[in-house]
Formats: sequence, C-alpha cells, structure tokens
Amino acid sequence: MSTKRKNTSSLEKSRGKAKKVEYDDEDISSEHESDVEDADAGSNVDGDDAVEDADDLAVVATMPELPPPEGGWGKPGTLAMCGLTNWDMSGRKAPPKGVKATVGRSLWTPHTFKNLEGTRVRLVASGPAASHNVVVTEDNRCLVFGRNDKGQLGVGDTKRRDEPTEVETLKDHTVIAAACGRHHTLFLTSRGIVFAAGDNKLGQCGVGKSETCIAAAMKIKYSGPPIVKIGCGVDFSMILDIKGGLHSFGCPEYGALGHNTDGKYFITSTKMAFHFEKVPKRIVLYVERAKDGHVTPLDRVEITDFSCGYHHTVAIDNKNRAFSWGFGGVGRLGHAEQRDELVPRLIKFFDPPSRGIKSIHCGSTYSIAINVHGSALMFGQTKRTGEANMYPKPIQDLSGWEIRCVGCSQTSVVVAADESVIAWGASPTFGELGFGEMRKSSTTPMEVKALEGLYITAVTCGLSHTLFICRDESDEEKAKLAKLQEYSV
Repeated sequence: MSTKRKNTSSLEKSRGKAKKVEYDDEDISSEHESDVEDADAGSNVDGDDAVEDADDLAVVATMPELPPPEGGWGKPGTLAMCGLTNWDMSGRKAPPKGVKATVGRSLWTPHTFKNLEGTRVRLVASGPAASHNVVVTEDNRCLVFGRNDKGQLGVGDTKRRDEPTEVETLKDHTVIAAACGRHHTLFLTSRGIVFAAGDNKLGQCGVGKSETCIAAAMKIKYSGPPIVKIGCGVDFSMILDIKGGLHSFGCPEYGALGHNTDGKYFITSTKMAFHFEKVPKRIVLYVERAKDGHVTPLDRVEITDFSCGYHHTVAIDNKNRAFSWGFGGVGRLGHAEQRDELVPRLIKFFDPPSRGIKSIHCGSTYSIAINVHGSALMFGQTKRTGEANMYPKPIQDLSGWEIRCVGCSQTSVVVAADESVIAWGASPTFGELGFGEMRKSSTTPMEVKALEGLYITAVTCGLSHTLFICRDESDEEKAKLAKLQEYSV
C-alpha cells in the first residue's frame, strides 16, 4: 500500500506532471493488468492520439483490398427478422431502471423490415449472447440497431436504437464481416482492418487502452498480416489473419483465449482477479492429448475457420482437423470429458481424412459441426436441462439436407438448407424460431412454414431473435416475400 500512498502525495506536489502521474496511479491501483501490458498501454496513453489516428488513416488508405470471394462480399437480398424486439428485455427477467418494459414486441413469424424502405442487404451479424445487430446494405452502408447500454453499436453514444443507424466512423470503409459479443462488437473491413466498439472493461475491444467503454467504433491495436475473419465470445474476441494465425484478446477465464492460462491471480488472500489481454495476442500452441494423458504439440497448424461460443472456441485448420478450447462443461468441446482446455486441443473424433469437418458453428453451451460429407454433428447441450452430448453425435433429423448456413442462439438453432429453413429450440423462446404464435418452441428440428420455398442466403441468431437474408431475384420469390408481415419501428 505504501507505493500507492507515496504516489498520491507526489500527485499533490506536482500538478505539472499530471499526465504522467495519472497513468502511474492507474497502473498501481488497477487490479487487472500485468506490467507488460501496462507498458504497452502507457505508450498509447502518453502519445498524442490525434496525431496517431491521422497517421493510421493515411496508412489505411494505402493498404491493398482483400480479394473478394466469388460473387462478392455476400449476396444481396431482403432482410427478414423474427423474435424479441424489446432489446433491453432480452435475457432479463425484469427491465433495468428507467426502461419501459413495453417498447418493442415479439415477432412470432418472420417479418420484413419496413424502415429499410426496400434497401437490399448483403450482410447480417449478431451473436448468441448479443441483443444488438449489424446489417450492411448493398450500397455498403454499415447499419446497427438494438441494445446500446455499453456503446456496442459504435455510434458514439449509449442510447438504444430501434431504427437501423449508420456507423459514421465506418463510412469510408467496406465492411465485410461483423461479430457481436454480449456488450461489444467487432467490424472487419475489406482491407483486413478490424474496428471495435462497446464494453472494454476486460480488454475485449483490443484497443490497448483501459477505457471501460468505447462508444465510437475504433481501430484495434494490431499491426500483423491482414485479418480475414473475426469472432466474439461473451467477453473475449478472436481474429484470424490471412496466414492462418489466430489472435485473441479479452477475458482469459476458463482458458478461453487459448494462451495456456486462465489468467487468475490473487490480489489479497481472499480476492481474485484476472490478467486481461488488452491487445491481440497470437495463439502459438496446438496440442493432441492421448488417452493416457500424454500431450504432443502439433506444428505448422494453419487455421482457416473458427467459431466462438459463450466461453469456448472451436477452430478448423487447413487439413480439416478441429481444435477446441475454453470452458469444458456439458461436453461442448467434444473431448468426451468436462475439463477446461487452456490451449487448443485436437478433437480426436474428427480425425481426417474420412471424418474431417468443413464448417463449425458455436452457440452458448454447444457446438455444431458440418463434416466433409455435409452431415451435421452436435456436441454440448442446447437445452437448459436433460442430457448433453459429451462427444459429437449426428443430428439425424438433418440427414439428407444440403445445409448452407447455421445460426446458433442460447438454446435455439436455425438452419437454412435447400429451399427451407429448419429450426428447433427448447422453451422459453421469444419467436426467434419463426413458427408462429400457436407453436412457440420445438425440441426436435421442424420446418419453418412461413419461409417455405424461400432461398435463404444468410442467417444469424441473437440472444432471442433471428435475422435472415432472403434471395429476391425471381418474381415468385418477390411475391412470397410480399406475403410476409411488415415490422416497423
């Protein structure tokens, strides 16, 4: 304690050195950061931010664009939405102080969005713990709406938005992907640069500063190869670079960051805290564990895809192998045991060549993998009670369907396959499954009748709502979309 006392007295003595001393004071009293990180953050605090930002923008303008995939950055279509639209109430039993519990209703069937005035959309993003959304239109405007109590929409304030609002900071950028955590958001641009907004108490925005709230979208502190994919857990973030390196930042609890630590340390004999990662840090170790507990490190692992759940992550490498790490409860890591994994561990069940996987989708406490043959396998637990899959098991009801995209929520799953949408999820649901008011939930996969015959190009689930992009090229498709009810704010 003496250091802290000495520090305060020195602060009173010299107001001239205020800036430097303030930083030192914060360094000592802050319970969460390691010295190394603070040295890093300090250079940013003491430097002139405005100059730095101007330099950054000049550098950004000269960066090459990433090559777009076939058909461009997502196929434009009509936005449809179902589920709870009272954003402040989702995931809560009672409304927070000063919030009206009646604003926004539950949409039990998919509705088109009147406020977009017919604008077509090419990207939708939310997350299994998120009550906010990111939508990118055909003309490259990045729109956000939903809960905003921690500034997660990146629009510069903390007022909730019911109507899609453009993010001013991203006007000159083409947003190609977005990811939503519980209270933070990442945006990826076509030049491989990542912007972040929202709650930064645990460092999950990766900007290298200790600010608890980033209300206007801001570039993260990263200077490696361009980023090609981003993902968010509840309070941690992952980014994947073009060379197959995975970087993580935020809260290290349960080993969710994959750095071989859960970040815990004691401040006093009874009080515990975490060492947060405030800037992206590369995951360097990938291991295979034999039945007898022998651990073998694997070299040259190049990650191609990944997905984040609440406190766990599953990643796929260029040999179609799967690795998982983080919180191990109810079998969500697929290792047939419930221990937490602090570094990425190979899932033995998906050993290539015959059983490799091509895509992965993580929900709150479960993971769904699509293998190279197109079958869907689930591990973990989608329901709040009942049995859990301790290792990957095929979802029999989905066999034979050509699965295109999967949306995972807290307990609900929505799958777009062929020209149908299949959904299931245990009660309580708020309309995110789109079945209608008579049948609100289903524990077995069922087709969503309202979207029958529509070709869905993208689907994403939030905590208690779902967004779809529906193809609207033929007259038949346009007529079907015109039959859907309209939702207006």
